[in-house]
Amino acid sequence: MALKGQSNAFSWARSGTAQSLYTAYLQELQRNPLRTRMLTAGFLSATQELTASYLANDVTKSGHYFSPRVLKMLIHGLFISAPLSHTLSRLLQRAFAGRTSLPAKILQIFASNLIVSPIQNTVYLASMSVIAGARTWTQIRAMINAGFLPMMKVSWATSPVALAVAQKFLPEHAWAPFFNLIGFFIGTYINTYTKKRRLEMAKRLETSDEPREHR
Repeated sequence: MALKGQSNAFSWARSGTAQSLYTAYLQELQRNPLRTRMLTAGFLSATQELTASYLANDVTKSGHYFSPRVLKMLIHGLFISAPLSHTLSRLLQRAFAGRTSLPAKILQIFASNLIVSPIQNTVYLASMSVIAGARTWTQIRAMINAGFLPMMKVSWATSPVALAVAQKFLPEHAWAPFFNLIGFFIGTYINTYTKKRRLEMAKRLETSDEPREHR
């Protein structure tokens, strides 16, 4: 009985700590919105790359999961993803400020899917192509053309639900970090899948080359 009471007390304390951290985060988000969003996006982007490397077992030559790409993703989150998300989110909220009717909320979802998401996905794909080694506009454009429609399909499937949840339950200044968190899970899944495919292809090529080497 005592153990059960201690367990409940521990759960309550842990829940209280989480609530306190969440409250402190929202307060900091209100005081310094752009800086907080930059730190959040940078942390999530770097963590996404590290997590995807671990799940796909994609290690460097020295056998580590921490590659230079993790640092590049940190920089992308800090200086590209966060400022862009901050700006687009504020413009979207300003365009629909004070409009709380159902048609206005539906129109906001359409605007997010047809204007905001395409801009964010294009910038993301361009950034990823540069991180992957693209140095010419032709290479960057090829990456955008190849990945834009698949990314938009994912956005169209998840964005309406995410925005509806944000409209219902979150203060407006918490929207951008919430969308960053959704993007973290989606990005981790896509990144992991891409890494696994690349590793499988490299293994197949290596296996197919082995008989030639023995000839």
